[in-house]
Amino acid sequence: MCEFCVKHGEGKRWYLNARNYGEDLASDLRRRRFVRDFFEGFGDYARRTLDNLGRLRKAPGAVQGLVRWQVSRHAKKQHFGQVLPIEELEQVFKIVNSVVRIPCVCRRVTRGKEARYCFGISMSPDFKYAQDLDSSYWNGPDSAGLELISRGEALGLMRDFEREGLVHSVWTFLTPFIGGICNCDRSDCLAMISTVGHDLSVMFRGHFLASVDWEKCKGCRSCMRQCQFGAIGYSATAGKCFVDTQVCYGCGVCRVVCKQEAISLRERVPAEAT
Repeated sequence: MCEFCVKHGEGKRWYLNARNYGEDLASDLRRRRFVRDFFEGFGDYARRTLDNLGRLRKAPGAVQGLVRWQVSRHAKKQHFGQVLPIEELEQVFKIVNSVVRIPCVCRRVTRGKEARYCFGISMSPDFKYAQDLDSSYWNGPDSAGLELISRGEALGLMRDFEREGLVHSVWTFLTPFIGGICNCDRSDCLAMISTVGHDLSVMFRGHFLASVDWEKCKGCRSCMRQCQFGAIGYSATAGKCFVDTQVCYGCGVCRVVCKQEAISLRERVPAEAT
């Protein structure tokens, strides 16, 4: 089990523990203020973060190590994500009662336009914690506002996003409350830019690892192009693809493009967890 399951899972995967979506957590006034401030102030925060990432690369190694430890420690307490495959998302959607499609805060900053790849999730049928947000965020000049959708519609969109190569993740708002699902890539998403590009851990590996069946693999390398983490390599000698388990996050998105159905997910054992 991962560290989040030990702390917040009560014997199961932490994101499948209904208490972590509970209305008592969503209704907490401190948490509602945190959510409001997060969305309303994210633009300035993201721009500062991108600037600081550039400075971090130039800092001495010891300073970089200290900053990475502090950032990860802070994220785990307030706002972090964990990757999960579509099968686990299906289980999450059995827990929550409402799903709201919302503009992606990262892409508003990195691309400067509306992109609806994110979802607010809640056990409250009226999605109460989103009501505290400044309506200008949801109803800006390029926004359609809050978009309440069914769980089936949400899963359908997630499958479409997988074909685009986007990675699913669940996110906390003052841990352990889980209030969001994101669909991320390394080009536009601040969490992946920070985690994969700069080793600042705010998005963590999932409970699974991809595995390639060499009997089925034809070496087309479509999975290599699909992987956001650079976890898939190619053996020129064998003419086959393989997964680097030290790099794989277990999102399962590589499976979608494999016409030979040569890729599957297996449980990550404790020795492979990071």
